[in-house]
Amino acid sequence: IISKVLIVAFVVVFGVLCSLTGSITSPVGTLWSLFPPVVAIGLALITKEVYSSLFVGIVVGGLLSTNFNVIHTIDSVVTEGITSAVSGSAGIFAFLVLLGIVVALLNKAGGSKAFGDWASKHVKTKVGACIATFLFGVLIFIDDYFNCLTVGAVMRPVTDKNKISRAKLSYIIDATAAPVCMIAPISSWAAAV
Repeated sequence: IISKVLIVAFVVVFGVLCSLTGSITSPVGTLWSLFPPVVAIGLALITKEVYSSLFVGIVVGGLLSTNFNVIHTIDSVVTEGITSAVSGSAGIFAFLVLLGIVVALLNKAGGSKAFGDWASKHVKTKVGACIATFLFGVLIFIDDYFNCLTVGAVMRPVTDKNKISRAKLSYIIDATAAPVCMIAPISSWAAAV
């Protein structure tokens, strides 16, 4: 609780320092322009919730940029922020959400556990677990994120059983995810390009 009080105190002191360096009605080029990220980081450290903290930081930035006009803030955040950020990549974003749903369904249905059980019966050594992770990573070439999610969920129990560190597992998965997806003719990267 002391650390939370210190974080709140830091944000308040930073706000006071901002008020000493420039007017809140013209935040451009002053410390006020750094106030929204300080608020977002402070809230993230206190609440341990990144998304809501980032949203509050965006709202604070929107309020500062529109001189605390709530209607203009909502319009600015929606049209200049959310719409422009999603408009060019909405299809890819939807595709990745659907891939995440497929991975969650595979895990809930037991497919990942079944493959993991099969792999743990047939893979007996550290080298075998690393090679199996590599080969499974090469076989899942549809999307690099899908690769990471699926291979990580499936091979984690196998590599844990063989006492392979999570850092090494993540390295092997990352080394096969994007490079294989980039050279595969049928992948989300090909669709994006």
